[in-house]
Amino acid sequence: MDEQIKVVLVDDHSLCRRGLTELLTLRYNINVVGATAQVKELTQLLREHKPDLLVMDLRMEPLDGFGVLAHIRKENFDTPVVILTMSDSEADLATALRAGVRGYLLKDMAPDDVADAIRRVVAGEMVVAPAMTVKMIGILQHGQRGKEGKSSMSLLTEREREILQLLSRAESNKAIAQTLGISNDTVKQHVRHILTKLHLTSRVEAAVLYAVEQKGIEGR
Repeated sequence: MDEQIKVVLVDDHSLCRRGLTELLTLRYNINVVGATAQVKELTQLLREHKPDLLVMDLRMEPLDGFGVLAHIRKENFDTPVVILTMSDSEADLATALRAGVRGYLLKDMAPDDVADAIRRVVAGEMVVAPAMTVKMIGILQHGQRGKEGKSSMSLLTEREREILQLLSRAESNKAIAQTLGISNDTVKQHVRHILTKLHLTSRVEAAVLYAVEQKGIEGR
């Protein structure tokens, strides 16, 4: 049997926490090692269990999901994050992508699809709810266009495109450096140039944009 995935849930509705915990644990063999609505308790859970994934709602009080995400990043936790929310807002999706989340799921998705998305994110993929796909493509394509409305992808050098391809596989800077035989600092510099040229703010956006472009090429 494959090693069990460890997940921490963050939601301010106790019924949702309890229901999702039982569903993932009993039906899908995904180990929910903790569920909370408190930031302080969340940091303790992350430190103690080192989960594979953090599944988090957006609409929470007193601190919303983006505030929670900012807090844990400030505390130097790099746990991949999936948003699970009722919000189908394009603005929320755009903010989530720019914050570097690995997935954006909706609470009205089928349980099988949520569990599958969790497994795919842990495996290194970027997953967005099907209902949000068109909005995601619009956000990314709009963000990477130049002043004349033309795609900025053509501005990338051959090396930058190689790095972008590796980013799309969720490769770390260290792994990219080893694959290409260059230094980690050189990779960082290339990633900065890629984001600047594509008018993006995160490597996740760049990875998704590359995947979108490749699908477009394959469909021609």
